[in-house]
Amino acid sequence: MSSRARFVYHPDYDIELPAAHRFPMGKFRLLYELLVREGLARPEDFLQPERLLDRADLERVHSPRYVEQILNGGLDPAAERRIGLPWSPALARRTQVAVAATLCTARLALANGLACNTAGGTHHAFPDYGSGFCLFNDLAVSARVLRSEDPGLRILIVDLDVHQGDGTAFIFQDEPGVFTFSMHCEKNFPGTKQSSDRDVGLPPGTGDGAYLEILREELPAILRGFAPGLILYDAGVDPHAEDPLGHLELSDAGLAARDEFVIRTARDANIPIAGVIGGGYAPQKDLPRLAARHSILHRTALKFFD
Repeated sequence: MSSRARFVYHPDYDIELPAAHRFPMGKFRLLYELLVREGLARPEDFLQPERLLDRADLERVHSPRYVEQILNGGLDPAAERRIGLPWSPALARRTQVAVAATLCTARLALANGLACNTAGGTHHAFPDYGSGFCLFNDLAVSARVLRSEDPGLRILIVDLDVHQGDGTAFIFQDEPGVFTFSMHCEKNFPGTKQSSDRDVGLPPGTGDGAYLEILREELPAILRGFAPGLILYDAGVDPHAEDPLGHLELSDAGLAARDEFVIRTARDANIPIAGVIGGGYAPQKDLPRLAARHSILHRTALKFFD
């Protein structure tokens, strides 16, 4: 694995959706282009997954029937509506690539201490169905694959997307080697919450100050109690004040302080950390601003690379 690579990207993150679809698919390519254009990374600083995951690895989390439906089609209309994305061969490949990329990011982090994906965070995917634009749960599959290779590896999933990581919480509810921590807006999707190992539901309008104060209390306490060997960090930017699906009213500075605290806390404890970008939404005309918001994770990470 390249010692130079810091970030993970694949051009197949970006596929064509029907006109006016509300999912901001173009943000992934725009994020990559921004990082290169602004000199934050060179093309050779990005690693691409070497291969797609085997079906057996996907089935460590998802049922064989559901894996078959995603890879080769067969979702019924209700299941497709629950996901919110129209199935196509391109979407199936994109989903496989994104999961492989998060696993690649985690491996980079284990090798080098820190790495960031330019996609990932599909935390609403359950074993038998997808939801909320999430088909396969990349965080859960990555954790299960890594723990199959090293059963003693303890993994902490820090989910700071504005929406609870309900699929991830459900998947690991009886797995003591994986700790799920979700800090989210309580009055938001999903309507039915699952039980993470630690849930912090915040009221709408929380804002930077209160949010950061709570995070600075919660994360160190979890590290002391759980002692992970790897952190998977979902750095969703949908808590931002301008995000139409958010409501927590964070600023750019608040997101940057959040990301810096999480990464610094992990690095000070010598815990490898792999970041994924999680949720973030905007109208098509505002996608460049959304991509810039997602780049906060990568800009912050650059402070901690050796």
